[in-house]
Amino acid sequence: MHSLKPTSLAIMMKKKLKPITPSPPSTPQIIRSNTTAAAKWVPLNLAKSELSLPLTFPTGQTFRWRQTGPLQYTGVVGPHLVSLRHSSDGGAGDVSYCLHRTPSEAEAEAELALRDFLNVGISLAQMWDVFSASDPRFAELARHLGGGARVLRQDPLECLVQFLCSSNNNISRITTMVDFVSSLGEYLGTVEGFDFHEFPSLERLSMVSEQEFREAGFGYRAKYITSTVKKLQSKDGGGEEWLRSLRELELEEVICALSTLPGVGPKVAACIALFSLDQHHAIPVDTHVWQIATRDLLPELAGARLTPKLCSRVAEAFVNKYGKYAGWAQTMLFIAELPSQRAMLPSHFSNVNRKKSVKRKIVEADTIAENCSW
Repeated sequence: MHSLKPTSLAIMMKKKLKPITPSPPSTPQIIRSNTTAAAKWVPLNLAKSELSLPLTFPTGQTFRWRQTGPLQYTGVVGPHLVSLRHSSDGGAGDVSYCLHRTPSEAEAEAELALRDFLNVGISLAQMWDVFSASDPRFAELARHLGGGARVLRQDPLECLVQFLCSSNNNISRITTMVDFVSSLGEYLGTVEGFDFHEFPSLERLSMVSEQEFREAGFGYRAKYITSTVKKLQSKDGGGEEWLRSLRELELEEVICALSTLPGVGPKVAACIALFSLDQHHAIPVDTHVWQIATRDLLPELAGARLTPKLCSRVAEAFVNKYGKYAGWAQTMLFIAELPSQRAMLPSHFSNVNRKKSVKRKIVEADTIAENCSW
């Protein structure tokens, strides 16, 4: 892992980030104010079994949402600044939303965009019933953690840039870098001390040089971002449209297409495919998922070294077990491994295959598969 220079870290950790200067044009000066005062809450008619905010937003799918209350998270969907919260009574319409920033005539459009972002057309409760019926361990995890760990349908460019920042990184640093990128977009408002911006366009991102990203503490990821932006701009019809068009392809084609972008290996490609491109059976294989697979699906591989070939075998094992929504099952199993969730589980979940005496050297497969062209 690359360490940040003290000066870069100090810049990145400022709470209210400003657009980079001098090269990119500065955004218009806007008076910042807290937008929560006149919040109007509208039921989404989603029970907690369909959407659990704590199991969905702070668990590594997106790094642009903030907890702005005990049961509340705030983020941006397109040009809309939105808060979601659970009601304290946990009724049938458990999840409500409010629009902090959107034209009054666009409120219906904003709700449609939010529902699309939340993938509400997919019944999570029914899916989990199917998973639980075929996997007793999944059923027990579901009982202890509850339902509602949804897979989001993010904007592809936004998702791509976030996961370019994720390479060999931790959630805290990824979030800081994503905040920096986000600050280049239009300011939408402030909620509970957090500033929110519309994600910058491809054109806006192209105005930032590799050196400027490096000075902001991005390290080698700076080159990935600027090179990817240039490559997307060269696509016929525009890079953002090209990314959205990948939703119409088969998973293998999507992975190959994404892997032609600088800094995108199989794991990052699978994350983008799952969290933004409707590839519901995509399996991002990292060390955590590898441990889950060798413990529960492929015990004969325990102790083996993770290779690109074994990555494919792990993904195949998940699909064979959980079907066309295997990526959703893998997401839940991954969440269950996080310290915040593991603390809620009985001790026997934490003790399975966690012997410290067994030392493994696991290498993430970040190389592009051979014969993959687009």
